[in-house]
Amino acid sequence: MDTSRLRPMLATEHAEIVADLRELTPEQWDRTSLCDEWTVHDVTAHLGAGMTTGQLAWIASILRAGLRPAVHNRRQIARFARATPEETLARFAALGSEGGEPVRLPTGDTAPWLGELVVHGQDIRHPLGIGREPAPEAVAAVARFYASRDFAVNSRSQVKGLHLRATDAEFTANDPGLPVVEGPQLALVMLMAGRPAYLDRVEGPGVPELRSRLAG
Repeated sequence: MDTSRLRPMLATEHAEIVADLRELTPEQWDRTSLCDEWTVHDVTAHLGAGMTTGQLAWIASILRAGLRPAVHNRRQIARFARATPEETLARFAALGSEGGEPVRLPTGDTAPWLGELVVHGQDIRHPLGIGREPAPEAVAAVARFYASRDFAVNSRSQVKGLHLRATDAEFTANDPGLPVVEGPQLALVMLMAGRPAYLDRVEGPGVPELRSRLAG
């Protein structure tokens, strides 16, 4: 995908998440996100860590973690998080700005990191009832990427043998003759990312199979 086109989307989604986080109460920061065992504060630190870890640092971190992503992520969250959510947010908000840390992504491919912002933004918003959604063009870019390959999540494998069809966009994936799962494009992205909370937003004969995969 064209990195020059995706970079502005990355900046926009970062700014939108920051805007939502600035409205949170102390209790909301401690709420569990859609990521198992991670609070909203944890997800924010995870996003910040991912945006400040260059390729060599990422490789070194995953090797030190014994190729265990959960250990790597836990250590990276601890590295980026500050003593309070407000301090973590200030650090996250300043990324890429004058006086803030530069954005250093682990790969030259921007699409997976746009996916991180789109998906983790909803991991925060959904349980808190925040209605804001990512920009449609960002969701479309992530949908195409997720349907094409497994990367940070097993998105392509998650929907192998199922035909995805967005009801609010032109996105489709896989053979039309396969069992259909249809719904809003954002819901399809979140399901490819392994978020069963979005199953109630889709329908079609392929939904029971997808539900079974997500439960497994």
